[in-house]
Amino acid sequence: MKYFIGNWKMFGVSKSANIIKKIIDYVKKDKKKSNYKVVIAPPYTLLQNFSKNFNSKFLSICAQNCHFRDNFSSNTGSISAYMIKELGVQYLILGHSDNRSEGDDEKKLSLKVNNALNNKMKVIFCIGENKKQKKLKKTNLILKKQLSKVLKFKMKSDNIIVAYEPIWSIGTGFIPKEVELKNTTIFIKKTLKKIFKSKKTPHVLYGGSVDGGNIKELRRIKEIDGFLIGGASKSYKKFIDIIKNYYRN
Repeated sequence: MKYFIGNWKMFGVSKSANIIKKIIDYVKKDKKKSNYKVVIAPPYTLLQNFSKNFNSKFLSICAQNCHFRDNFSSNTGSISAYMIKELGVQYLILGHSDNRSEGDDEKKLSLKVNNALNNKMKVIFCIGENKKQKKLKKTNLILKKQLSKVLKFKMKSDNIIVAYEPIWSIGTGFIPKEVELKNTTIFIKKTLKKIFKSKKTPHVLYGGSVDGGNIKELRRIKEIDGFLIGGASKSYKKFIDIIKNYYRN
């Protein structure tokens, strides 16, 4: 099973439902739909509407973040995993570099992941190194720390998906070299096996400037279990092209 997950970030209003409708129409007709899962993460403002109208076997709705406190609290402007789950949303992105840069450290992320899992949600946990860390050849060290400081053996690994998003790649149009990305994905899976003490590991996705062109290169890396897609997911045509080109002979 491959994942195609669209992260809209701060994009989308009510009429953006047309993008979701077009994607669902494509998936319904696609003969290869049993090979993949489509997930879209709109902003908080659209979660209830989209979850109510579009959650189905063809597409699932995802939230982009939550507060580290669960249930209810006095944190103005925040929303908890409990509140998100109550809307019928099953997926939750956590640890994205955008949120890490705004204060999401390992302690907060550990609480967030635990809260999401306790609410029986599926967590898409993002990791990635910045340009300086890559240049200093600290990629594996950084990824290992990000994984081991948050994910724990006691957690339900079946409900965890890891998304490797090198920060230096996001929005740049550049992606890692094929052999480099393959080796990094293998390293992540080995690290996850050690954390969960299991041969079966969470799915590992790639994210960072994924588009309809480079997906032909990315699909050669069989170790990658899917993709977290940013800018291209805001256009139903570009998003569908990624799926089409991934399976095109």
